Amino acid sequence: MKLLIHGRNLDVTPAIRDYTEAKLGKAINHYEGLVKEADVHLSVARNPRVAQQTAEVTVYANGLVIRAQERSENLYASIDMVAGKLGRQLRRYKDRLSDHHGTGPAPDRGDDTEQASLEGILPDDLIGNREPALPVPAVRRKYFSMPAMTLEEALHQLELIDHDFYVFREASSGGLQVVYRRNHGGVGVIQPQES
Repeated sequence: MKLLIHGRNLDVTPAIRDYTEAKLGKAINHYEGLVKEADVHLSVARNPRVAQQTAEVTVYANGLVIRAQERSENLYASIDMVAGKLGRQLRRYKDRLSDHHGTGPAPDRGDDTEQASLEGILPDDLIGNREPALPVPAVRRKYFSMPAMTLEEALHQLELIDHDFYVFREASSGGLQVVYRRNHGGVGVIQPQES
């Protein structure tokens, strides 16, 4: 498994690196076959009066993204909490793979190479004849592949990424949809209206 550790507003010392590798290694140990790469971002608030230290982990497991984030006043405590949260999310994911709800084998989510799963989905040239330019400083853009999936798969992915919403391409129509957590409980789906 490939483990990348980045620091924001702090130097990643050998002690922090060793502690992070040990804790995440223990959390991911049982899922070695599923997890291909883990990206860890450790950060400390710039304002010294704000005691907020964050550990954020993004794990790439068989083409899916599993994300966990925790904040506390102590960086080591944040690492402990995010490792526990990640372990629970990986356990849910593995349980879901083994419990097929009586519908047969789980759908294949890719193999060792991410490039193979993107063939036929993305064009060879993403930029075309446009000039690359930096976005407006206040705007953060993210690009990711959107393989077609069912609403049930999107709801499961929403659980795994630990966000309030998830954008996906619906399998039967091919249209983009958004599944989100409602403030008063439950989930909602936003679909484009056919005109």
